[in-house]
Amino acid sequence: MNLPVGYQQEAAACSPLLPKALPDNGCIAIIAPAGPAQLDTLEAVQWFNDRGYQCRIYPGVAEAEGYLAGCDARRLADLHAAFAATDVDAIICLRGGYGSMRLLDGIDYALLRQHPKPLVGYSDITALHNAIARHAGFVTFHGAMLKSELLANKQEPTVASLFELLSGRLGRGDTLEHPQAYPLSTIVPGAASGRLRGGNLAMICATLNTPAEILSQGSILFIEDVNEPLYRIDRLLTQLRLAGKFEGVRGVLVGDFAGLEQAQLAPILRQMFEPLRIPVLAGWRSGHCDPNLTLPFGAQVLLDADRHRLQLQQDLFAQ
Repeated sequence: MNLPVGYQQEAAACSPLLPKALPDNGCIAIIAPAGPAQLDTLEAVQWFNDRGYQCRIYPGVAEAEGYLAGCDARRLADLHAAFAATDVDAIICLRGGYGSMRLLDGIDYALLRQHPKPLVGYSDITALHNAIARHAGFVTFHGAMLKSELLANKQEPTVASLFELLSGRLGRGDTLEHPQAYPLSTIVPGAASGRLRGGNLAMICATLNTPAEILSQGSILFIEDVNEPLYRIDRLLTQLRLAGKFEGVRGVLVGDFAGLEQAQLAPILRQMFEPLRIPVLAGWRSGHCDPNLTLPFGAQVLLDADRHRLQLQQDLFAQ
């Protein structure tokens, strides 16, 4: 992979960083690195105030250029400003859509590494998660976004899992809760530990041979997607296999594939992963679904497909 001049040493070769947890009355920044959305800023601020947090909305959130939330320069500047601000404790993205990839070769990863803090988002934000993992080396969070979930009155587990993780209430040895109302399926039995990485399947494939190419070696691979027919999921998984991205993967956690039932997806998952003899657990409620549970990307976890369990094997924040 050819990277532009100035890219930082890959995070895999750097010492791991632990950001600080979101404190009570902490400040949460809202940025829009991808698509636009109309936002009632007073409603947003009040939503966070009601839960004991401050909220700072960055300028790009109010802008729109077609399918982008403002120009690339504005979206990139907001990303940098939110990380650099010493009084911002966490960053939540406005929504997904399209546009995060356009920022990758302009991100100052040294700045991000100097100011590690929780970044929350999913879908198109997958590009940022995997780029930060590779070039800055700290845990980020695949979870609810402001417009898509938090202001849309989604199910309570969505909000509860987000703040439970961001506040640091969960750490080494704790198991991530999954609602019993949504059954999980063991596709391939077994248990394995590794760093949780991944995100939106189409975006993982789109960022191969880019600054956001996924660090799959030694990982528990998480995948999700929305409104993709089975043949395209087959194609995307085959692309990852042929690109060598299944080599060294220790387990697979399958999130929500909106528009498909688990029974439809299971045969393809078995074809892809049974030959690797790694555990595969499917049906985890993360992605384009309600509830949308938060996952800590980059954290060391234990995936137990037999017991339907995902357990943290490290603390997520500096003590």
